[in-house]
Amino acid sequence: MELKTIKYNLSVCKVTDISDIDLTSDFYFVGKTDEELSLVCKTEDTPHNTTEREDGWRGFRIQGVLDFSLIGILSKLSGILAEHNIGIFAVSTYNTDYILVKEENFERSLEVLINEGYKVI
Repeated sequence: MELKTIKYNLSVCKVTDISDIDLTSDFYFVGKTDEELSLVCKTEDTPHNTTEREDGWRGFRIQGVLDFSLIGILSKLSGILAEHNIGIFAVSTYNTDYILVKEENFERSLEVLINEGYKVI
């Protein structure tokens, strides 16, 4: 399986209004529930009006389009990283999954996954 690194520094935050989010940015994830409005975005695109914010994330995506019948891909990756005490923040799109790790764990997480047979581009 092939993983592609994301070149951006990322932030995870909570916002109060969708109008605070730059929807023209080329990379962001929005999650809304009855309890919160969360945003993952390039650090440089983080809105000023966040209620909570955590910078210092890096990430990679699973390359290709993942069929919904595939089982355990995210679980396997997160399990490998957990065995090495690397916490993750995962987000998914229709096509694939993204795994974010804290910046200080990014290079080590890639080394661990390469040693487990993953190709990183």
